[in-house]
Amino acid sequence: MTRTPVPLATPDVSPFARTLKGYLDERHAAGKPPPSHVELLNLLARARGLRNFATLKAAALAAPRTAPAPAPARAQAVAGTAALSPTVRKALIQFDEERQLVRLPTKLSVQQMVMWALWTRFAARRSYTEKEVNAILNSQHRFGDPATLRRELVNMKLLGRLSDCSRYWKEVARPEPDVRDFLRAWRAGQR
Repeated sequence: MTRTPVPLATPDVSPFARTLKGYLDERHAAGKPPPSHVELLNLLARARGLRNFATLKAAALAAPRTAPAPAPARAQAVAGTAALSPTVRKALIQFDEERQLVRLPTKLSVQQMVMWALWTRFAARRSYTEKEVNAILNSQHRFGDPATLRRELVNMKLLGRLSDCSRYWKEVARPEPDVRDFLRAWRAGQR
């Protein structure tokens, strides 16, 4: 079987190295052994600002020789991810380049964090029908399950609703500092 070469380019090696070191330091602090070959490939891809090695490989296959270099803002964004908590970084990788939620995270803390990004898409002091809520949620995710997202937003008290589900509204809420870090990074397009 022929192996497909997967190039890895970075506009500035310093933020890349800092991010990679942060991931390795986390592993060490948690008492984990050195990463395996596959884990290291995933860490390298994450340090580059991608979700995992499969994403890096898919990008290389999609545009093998003409992959655009990342914008300087993207390089700064990657450098900033090293300072974020592991939960924030896990929440950020649940979104694609267009800030669309790709999957519903299984870990509760990450799931709750991504709900805040959806919460920002609703206007304060406005009433919504279920159909309007679904339209907003469908425009923000790629896995086709607005009912689950709607239910989680209500469970977290980020959205309120009447008992007959005829009216929804955005609840007034103040995010924790970790969530504020996540929202800043999410708005900046960091991953």
